[in-house]
Amino acid sequence: MNYFKIFFLLLVFSCSSLEPRKAPLYKGEIKKDHEALAKDIMIVTQGKRSTQIGLDINTQGGNIYDIAVAVSFALSVERPQSTGLGGGGFFLHYQTQFKEPLVVDFREKAPIKSRSKMFLDQSGEEVKDLSREGILSAGVPGMVAGLLEIHRKFGRLSLEQLIAPSINLAEKGFEVYPELGEALLKKEETLRKYSESNSPFFKSNGKILKTGDILIQKDLANTLRAVSSFGRSGFYRGFVAQKILETTKKYNGIISQEDLDKYDVKFRNSLQGSYKGYKIYSVPLPSSGGILLVEILNILEGYNLKSLGVQSVETIHLMNTAFGKGYLDRALNLGDGDFEKISYKDLISKDYAKKFRDKIKIDKAFKFEIDKSPQIEESTQTTHFTIMDSYGNAISSTQTINGYFGSGIMVPGTGVFLNNEMDDFSAKVGGSNLFGAIGGRKNLIKKEKRPLSSMTPTLIFKNGKPILALGSPAGTKIITCVAQTILNYLEHGLSLYDSVAMARTHYQVYPNYMMVEKNGLPSATVRGLKGLGYQVLEEDIGCKVQAISLENMLHGVSDPRGFGLSAGN
Repeated sequence: MNYFKIFFLLLVFSCSSLEPRKAPLYKGEIKKDHEALAKDIMIVTQGKRSTQIGLDINTQGGNIYDIAVAVSFALSVERPQSTGLGGGGFFLHYQTQFKEPLVVDFREKAPIKSRSKMFLDQSGEEVKDLSREGILSAGVPGMVAGLLEIHRKFGRLSLEQLIAPSINLAEKGFEVYPELGEALLKKEETLRKYSESNSPFFKSNGKILKTGDILIQKDLANTLRAVSSFGRSGFYRGFVAQKILETTKKYNGIISQEDLDKYDVKFRNSLQGSYKGYKIYSVPLPSSGGILLVEILNILEGYNLKSLGVQSVETIHLMNTAFGKGYLDRALNLGDGDFEKISYKDLISKDYAKKFRDKIKIDKAFKFEIDKSPQIEESTQTTHFTIMDSYGNAISSTQTINGYFGSGIMVPGTGVFLNNEMDDFSAKVGGSNLFGAIGGRKNLIKKEKRPLSSMTPTLIFKNGKPILALGSPAGTKIITCVAQTILNYLEHGLSLYDSVAMARTHYQVYPNYMMVEKNGLPSATVRGLKGLGYQVLEEDIGCKVQAISLENMLHGVSDPRGFGLSAGN
């Protein structure tokens, strides 16, 4: 090593923040809602009312699956901007009698009449916003089918008991909280474009609801009653299905009764990896989350990040290099494995990680081959909840309608927003979605295919038992937020609260800059990263991690950046 390089490394070390550091944005946050300890069961969600409903179900004798189903329906009422009956998701679950965690996949599907070039004009260019707004952006919803299957296979209480609290919440209403108020303002134009005159999100004077106003969703309550009384037929048949088909026809969409009838829930094995003696379980394709998480952790396993420091220049540099490699591999290789021949075993192998790790230089940003740099749109859509009990039974589930209020279309008379999940397909090879993720050939649209996802519900095991369960919303940033939280907790030994609250960074190759959470890193660290060759921009990364650890007690943390609640019995 020459003297110049030695000098450079010393300079970089001098710019590093080697001591664990709490994110200053949340230093003054009251922790009573965001952090809790419990003996028997812990519930962590992004909705204060949803968490409480889960606790009530537990008190009534419901098991962990009953709680999860009740919480899912409640979140559909409490967080209409990010989840709902018109969406879908992934459900990672473990019982102590299981050999390993399992996955329920109720991801949305492309309608039967979908075409590979349906979002392109005659010259082969993407039609602006066609996959992000309006009826063609909607995939076939899987949420209701998924929750009903979970209840049928694992639930103890009646479906009526589990849905009743959500019906009550929808009918009686609740105050619009700041995150919902901000989402309404952001999407007001879209909501006005597609709303009926009786939309619950507008006042009688025509103004949109704002923070502090009361949101009452009577039509959604009626839809929930239909599901409570008739199960799957209450959504995929009957008046709800008829309203969906009428809305589809009105806007020249393509969802049919055959699509609703044929929607199928998938039961899958979890995707597995390891990190320094810990076992990692996450979700498989059609989510890229598990694959990228394991790949990223494999690359970083070869370093002693703890000795470098939790927010040092070196640690951040190495993490983001691993992030970039994962997202590049995602674009080139991944899609729905039920429709495409996909070989991902190499991507999650230790040898593959080592070969890439050998190319990384500690004193220089890795140069990925980049031929385009689309801008990324920030958002905080999607929701996540985590549940764990003292026996080690655990659930981690991410659910979504994709963008804020999905397609923007609320099906009249139902209170249900249709998702805009079709945007998660590749409109064309090289095209980018709402979150800036570049699309590859294996994620092109095909009828009944499920779009590639970034959802990363995850369970961490030690000595055969779960010790950590977590996940987050935030589109493509989910994966890196989950990875950083895991590293903070396992590698750096931070408390669970600090592991979640620590400032985050993100890099996904396209766009070609490192995102750093606003006011999150010391200016000296940012200068050090720029010195390595990174373009660094401060942005709202948007993750809201919901995590539970099993220590001497159950320890729950709902990200202090959000408005959730950790609580237990």
